[in-house]
Amino acid sequence: MTADVPIVVIGLMGAGKTSVSRLLSKALDRPMRDSDEYLEERYGATAAEIAAGEGAEVLHAREAAHLLDSLAERPAPVIAAAASVLDDPRCRTELKPALVVWLDATPEFLAEKIMARSHRPRFGKEPLELASELHERRAASFAEVADLRFQRPEMSKHEVARAVLDHLETTGAGG
Repeated sequence: MTADVPIVVIGLMGAGKTSVSRLLSKALDRPMRDSDEYLEERYGATAAEIAAGEGAEVLHAREAAHLLDSLAERPAPVIAAAASVLDDPRCRTELKPALVVWLDATPEFLAEKIMARSHRPRFGKEPLELASELHERRAASFAEVADLRFQRPEMSKHEVARAVLDHLETTGAGG
């Protein structure tokens, strides 16, 4: 891997993708792209607002487009990608050359994070029910594309970022 290969941080909402991506972006002096920030800047609405107003399909299509556009950027960014992108076969294919970092977390941990922030869509479900359902539905896809997997909250966001940086240093693929 070289510095022109994107780093994509994946996981369910609340796993810490944005925070870890920011840490990696700063340490590697790379641009950062975040799905949630993109939605708010481009569409003037949070993921939750888009899901409620236009539907989950529209939200997920916009998240997939964001990932695909970000993967094509140079210099290669660090990308905090929405979990829904793994439902799109094009996204899974385009992730192959990237370094994909999976932040895995228990549904209980994720439910706390979902409750804490209103920008996260709930799709009409209670946070624990939603987190459990999404984890069950997407875990196999995460495992399929991930190069590195870290358990949250067992590892802090800073520990995850340090482990990714150590991996890049070991493989000679730094920023």
